[in-house]
Amino acid sequence: MPEALPPTLELVPAAGGYVLRLLDQTLLPNQEAVLELVTVPQVCEAIRMLRVRGAPAIGCAAACGVAVAASRSQATSLDDLRQELHEAIRALAATRPTAVNLFWALERMRAIVENGDDVAELVAALVSEAQAIIADDVDRCRRIGQHGATLIPRGARILTHCNAGALATAGYGTALGVIRAAHEQGKVAQVWVDETRPLLQGARLTAYELQREGIPCTVICDNMAASLMAQGGVDCAVVGADRIAANGDVANKIGTYGVAVACQHHGLPLYVAAPLSTVDYDLRDGAAIPIEQRDTREVVHLAHLSEKAVVPDGVAVYNPAFDVTPAKLVTAIVTEAGVVRAPYVTALGRLRQQQAGAKG
Repeated sequence: MPEALPPTLELVPAAGGYVLRLLDQTLLPNQEAVLELVTVPQVCEAIRMLRVRGAPAIGCAAACGVAVAASRSQATSLDDLRQELHEAIRALAATRPTAVNLFWALERMRAIVENGDDVAELVAALVSEAQAIIADDVDRCRRIGQHGATLIPRGARILTHCNAGALATAGYGTALGVIRAAHEQGKVAQVWVDETRPLLQGARLTAYELQREGIPCTVICDNMAASLMAQGGVDCAVVGADRIAANGDVANKIGTYGVAVACQHHGLPLYVAAPLSTVDYDLRDGAAIPIEQRDTREVVHLAHLSEKAVVPDGVAVYNPAFDVTPAKLVTAIVTEAGVVRAPYVTALGRLRQQQAGAKG
């Protein structure tokens, strides 16, 4: 019987206001520890240090951070509370630059901050909006899974890179949502899990999720993927995204571009699964996507799992967290509104118009 995953994050009432409870992903798979965060600096630290990670989950955590701040504020006037919350939003927005879901969620919270006739009403509205963002994310992921499962053949051997599962979202997952839905339909024979250097999100997190849910999986080193494809062991690749430009260029965990090139060479489809909140329509192409540069220690010390360095002291280290895969290498983008294919400017633009019409 598959074992249920612990919640990625929850916004819950407690003494003195609301608390953001989240699973510390830096300790997985060996330890399941839940953090209880009650201040904006604590939430910022959790996002920066990847205690919570994955574009949708970061957005949810940031929204909860604003709600926690509001619920615990000592402000007695609406103006003072709004000023405090705008400062909180600025701090949370400065944590990580690449995942656009962070800014999307904070803009939703900022819009709420500007409404409300009194302090109590504003606090209640912010808590409600944060909880709605969490529920909305789970719903989007389940729909992504259902749409994406239609692309997966029976007996599929699927390669995935990094972690785009329940741990990277409020629940269910994007790329792993597609795999979960396909598994529920009896289509999945094997999932190949790239270890995903330097922080091993595949080996530590994706394998943890798949094992808990009884989905057959095998971890491989990142540099084994192309060889595995050459041997005929892969049918398709499914990955997530942290930001998608208007033309369909995709920013995802470093190494995704290499997977995409290998897929094209071997005639294999590469599917990108992400909610529409990941699409940045203000960016014409991927060249404008900001790429986060992270601490060199992540490379030198093997995902912080050892104090023993594996790089000679004084040698330079380059550690971008993401790379950009050109739209021409992407077979299809799976969203909660359906599967779209090139030309992505047209296809994604159509979904944007449909969204605007639904809201209107």
